[in-house]
Amino acid sequence: MSGTATRITRSADIIEKMYRLPEEEEEEENASLTPTKSLLQEVSLPREILVVGIIALAQFTTQCGLGQTLAILHIIGDDFGVTNPGTLSWLIAGYSLTVGTFILFTGRLGDLFGWKKMLVIGYCWFGVWSVVAGLSVYSNHVLFVFARVFQGIGPAICLPNGLALLGGLYGPGKRKNMAFAIFGSCAPGGSMAGAAFAALFAQLAWWPWTFWSFGIALFVIAAAAAWAIPDPQTDKPGLKGHALCSWGAVWELDLLGAGIGILALVLFNFAWNQAPIVGWGNAQCIVTLIAGIFLVPVFFWIEQKIARNPLLPMEICTTSNAFVLGCVALGWANFGIWVFYLWQILEELRGSSPLLASAYLSPLTISGAVAAVVTGALLHKTRPAVVMIIALCAFMTGSILIATLPVHQIYWAQIFVTTLVTPFGMDMSFPAATLVVSDSVEKSKQGVAASLVNTIVNYSISLGLGFAGTVEVHVNRGGRTPPDLLHGYRCALYLAIGLAGLGILLAIFFLLKTLRDERRRMRRRDGCIPTVPR
Repeated sequence: MSGTATRITRSADIIEKMYRLPEEEEEEENASLTPTKSLLQEVSLPREILVVGIIALAQFTTQCGLGQTLAILHIIGDDFGVTNPGTLSWLIAGYSLTVGTFILFTGRLGDLFGWKKMLVIGYCWFGVWSVVAGLSVYSNHVLFVFARVFQGIGPAICLPNGLALLGGLYGPGKRKNMAFAIFGSCAPGGSMAGAAFAALFAQLAWWPWTFWSFGIALFVIAAAAAWAIPDPQTDKPGLKGHALCSWGAVWELDLLGAGIGILALVLFNFAWNQAPIVGWGNAQCIVTLIAGIFLVPVFFWIEQKIARNPLLPMEICTTSNAFVLGCVALGWANFGIWVFYLWQILEELRGSSPLLASAYLSPLTISGAVAAVVTGALLHKTRPAVVMIIALCAFMTGSILIATLPVHQIYWAQIFVTTLVTPFGMDMSFPAATLVVSDSVEKSKQGVAASLVNTIVNYSISLGLGFAGTVEVHVNRGGRTPPDLLHGYRCALYLAIGLAGLGILLAIFFLLKTLRDERRRMRRRDGCIPTVPR
């Protein structure tokens, strides 16, 4: 299990250090960190900037892949003759599904075979399936959805291994912290850049060029990564002498656990995103839902009883972590619904072009940067549980503003405000959750802890769209008129409000549990009560 330590290169530990008091950080470094020389100290400053930029593009391009389809969703749908809301949501959900489900396993591959190698492979995979997504214009929407699903595996490879490279290239210090901050700050800008360029190609040229040009850019990035990035792993464990097609490789990679876990997540998600299209009375939805639920305990049994090198160590599965991951799942499911239906309202009901809608949402980039700074200050002064409550309140407020939006209201009244508020939910919930989950395990497992949070974030976006699609198609009376469409959109957003509200309740319970546990620890430390095994 020591291999998981580098999964995300102790990214959770790095984030934690960024938000601690200087004296606390100094004490921790003196006590437990052995200073290591940074590989990037051996190269010039322009080369260092280039390397960090190439790695940070893993986060940037991941969000580009989401934003580029959101902006031109109905243009793509019209070209394929698809208008069903459930089918359209698959164009988004399929991508987020594989981003979320493959992160843990691809991080393991990076530990064994090299982070740099996997990053280059990830960019190339991402590029190939982006090109295929564009070529699907000559086929049908089934190929496009298929390409989007496989496209999502690319960022699932790039994200954990990009973070691992940053951790391996830098020794502890401010430059390493800055590199991680740059990586995290790329998300809002990537989403808006993807949307803006997609809108430009769709309105001024032809929508497939959105994906072809993106694929070309990814191939260029892959080549630059292969040339520019130093390899910090001088001794890669590989499969420890086992042949790739051998039982030894199966145990080392935990292929059994990975396969069952991925299959469980995919089947459960498929049922919810397919139900709005075929209905819950269809056997394929019922069977896949039951199978997905059944495989979840099978996965945990394998990880606990069979796996020699488990993807998910059982030490992470605590009550506190369950509360936190539940909050993250509810908050980011809310976000997936919010961003999807905000685009639908702008384009379908207000009649905004994709380019104008991208301009409307551009404040997300600036607000996201401000939110990141505010989050750092808050985590510096208060408990992560409090930050999580604020994050979920931001998620819920953003959804309320859109759910109650009069269609033709002036932009500045509610749309502008929601673009300012919602990024605080995004940028507060992720670091707060990462801190809590990573604090619950030893250093050797903090990488997989951060990886687990990333999995929950991306998977919840996809699953939330399935929930919302089910609600929408059952209340919109076929969506034949604008009032019917609006009613369906609003009901989906009401669901998002409910999810965030449930998340707030969970976060409050988590805060109360945290306070209770702190009081118990203080009383034990002072010798007031005996230590009782729990």
